[in-house]
Amino acid sequence: MKKVSFAHMGYSYLGFKQLVEDMGFEAIVPANPSPATLDLGVQYAPEFACIPFKTVLGTYLEVLNRGAEMIITSGGVGPCRAGLYGLLHEKILRNLGYNFEIFIFDPPLTGLGSFFWKLRRVLKEAHLSWPAFIDVIRRAWAKLRLLDELEQLATVTRPYELQRGTTTRTFKECLALVDRARSLKEIAATREECREVFQAVPRDNNRRPLRIGIVGEIYVLLEPFMNQDIEKTLGEMGAITNRSIYLTNYTTTDVLAHGTEDVRQAAHPYLNQFIGGHGQNSIGETILYAKHGFDGVVQLAPFTCIPEIVAKSILPRVSRDFNIPVLSLTIDEQTGRAGVETRLEAFVDLLRQRREQMEAKSHAALLPGY
Repeated sequence: MKKVSFAHMGYSYLGFKQLVEDMGFEAIVPANPSPATLDLGVQYAPEFACIPFKTVLGTYLEVLNRGAEMIITSGGVGPCRAGLYGLLHEKILRNLGYNFEIFIFDPPLTGLGSFFWKLRRVLKEAHLSWPAFIDVIRRAWAKLRLLDELEQLATVTRPYELQRGTTTRTFKECLALVDRARSLKEIAATREECREVFQAVPRDNNRRPLRIGIVGEIYVLLEPFMNQDIEKTLGEMGAITNRSIYLTNYTTTDVLAHGTEDVRQAAHPYLNQFIGGHGQNSIGETILYAKHGFDGVVQLAPFTCIPEIVAKSILPRVSRDFNIPVLSLTIDEQTGRAGVETRLEAFVDLLRQRREQMEAKSHAALLPGY
């Protein structure tokens, strides 16, 4: 049985683990990225490669050392460098003496012929028919959607919890349940069970949490190790977070289509063309968060990521025009949790004071003779 692995990106590994196993392979599930993973990637990566490149390279080295024989990964399109990362990862690993297969799947719309040619090769290795593969995909997709839903449930529950950490423990319990669910029926049952478990978390519904949007590059948004557990941190500070990217909605809007029209239209006056990565999205999503009444936005940008550097230079103007505070955090291998938490605490304090001032002005406007 061939041993197959993939990159670790947030909690999606549970869906990809099922996909690989249901195809008949042995899944070498990557461990959660750690400082050791990053150090390994830094050792062999080009100096000015972004931190997602280095972390994924470290992950590949770890799974290959555990016996992985095949890596399945995603590619990308220009002008962002990420479209070449799979090829560069392969070159580095082969130069280090590793012998393995790698299948890099670019978005289907960039080349259907190439996409299906690679897919046929993988299915041939798996001895899997097309109808059987479609059934496998349906189950894996259902699990990935459930994982995204659970992340969102955790973010809207955590600011209300009476005892810090209850939501996080509940989330981890649900991850174990999701891992055991295999069929569509079991996944649906797990969804209902987890909703009930989250509903049972003791909470104070009288609280008025801040609402903070999170925009930026996909890997640092989805991988808690990369962003220093920003959603958990902000939740425990009393804020509901809303991430602009979840894996399943990104797949349907950006991978299988040409992006979301309302995001492009919102960004157009400030950035009227696709610049690669998620730069245009970071502008458009920030504007939409402002229009939906969010208290603030955090941008997460890997160091040297050109699309996010462009977005970062535009966001101050967006912030002024739409009266929404924006905090930009640049992430690299030197980023520490304490520094991130300090900046987030200051940002949350600013947002609370700003809300109080706006409410005071609004109340004063209702007084006679104002």
